Amino acid sequence: MYSKVLFSSFVLCLVLGTAVPASAEIVFLASGQTISIKSHRIEGDQIVLTLRGGGEVICDKSLISKIVPDEVPHPEPAEEGAAAPAPQKPAAKADPRLLESTPYGEIIAAMSQAHGVDPMLVRAVIQVESNYRPRARSHKGAMGLMQLMPATAREYNVRNPYDPKANIAAGVKHLKGLLDRFEGAVDLALAAYNAGEGAVKKFGGIPPYRETRNYVSRILSLAGWSQ
Repeated sequence: MYSKVLFSSFVLCLVLGTAVPASAEIVFLASGQTISIKSHRIEGDQIVLTLRGGGEVICDKSLISKIVPDEVPHPEPAEEGAAAPAPQKPAAKADPRLLESTPYGEIIAAMSQAHGVDPMLVRAVIQVESNYRPRARSHKGAMGLMQLMPATAREYNVRNPYDPKANIAAGVKHLKGLLDRFEGAVDLALAAYNAGEGAVKKFGGIPPYRETRNYVSRILSLAGWSQ
């Protein structure tokens, strides 16, 4: 039986609860919004979108600009009663001795230990964010080694975001907070560090942004974590 749901402020579609094969695609709506789905099929003048959470949404073709493959993997929900997946763990863990030859290695090690964060993960974040340049500043206003946004610097009472110790301390605290909020899912915490926590929640996973996907993949690889 069909039931009406509000697809967006401009789109009213019908939902049909049926099981379908899994895949991953991104739908670009004419309204400018996007939605991540399992798959789609065309039926006459309508497009049937298979939702990742189950069910189908039937829309007129005119409401959709394009549909492209979603390169971000979306694992199937665990069956009722099945054990929840374990948090990510290091695969071939990077050698901690690398910190000895890493700029600001002692600060990274101390701050990581204080907040219970893998120092190799912090090292990788700094390498990707600023390449160890303490005076780095992005066009969006992110500052210092761990590229703190002004709001993040204020949240952690950082007076000088270009001071290596203060910057790393705040960056590690911020990363730790994201790890806790995403229940130890390192990939999601990194995606939130790059694109914002709201974007990860909006898309229910790593956002479909090429920059963010590459960012997460590169850091996990540098830190020796499994993906």
